[in-house]
Amino acid sequence: MGIGPSTKETSLHHFRDPIVELLGEDTDIDFQGVVLVGTPQDNSDKYFVGTRAASWIEGMRTDGVILSADGWGNSHVDFANTWEELGKRGIPTVGVTFQGKQASFVVKNKYMTTLVDINKSEQGIETEVVGENNVDLMDARKAIALLKLKVRKEGRK
Repeated sequence: MGIGPSTKETSLHHFRDPIVELLGEDTDIDFQGVVLVGTPQDNSDKYFVGTRAASWIEGMRTDGVILSADGWGNSHVDFANTWEELGKRGIPTVGVTFQGKQASFVVKNKYMTTLVDINKSEQGIETEVVGENNVDLMDARKAIALLKLKVRKEGRK
């Protein structure tokens, strides 16, 4: 489990990430930036980085978060934990990751309610095509629209 060819985002993708590009252009959003968090091997470290990231975001007084994970399987432990930590702090969050049809998340929590699945293969599986299952402009538009709705619904803006 983990990052495979079709869910691996290339360096070029990171430089031209559609979510970042659209957030930067959106005049309704005060785009604060990007927080990068690694995927530690040890579970205690996984929980630590999620807690630390959520504390940082809370300290920035962020109204909402798009939480994106480059990978799946074991990487979703970090993803779910960070999402839960954001939820405990009342920060509306939209998740963006590969889920596909093969399985549900390794771990789940009550805050994981709004997800944009970046699966693009008809079979709903991770494939051998590099970058096939990456965030595209449509995924980014959907995530931003869902986040705006959540932020408004929860009265943050």
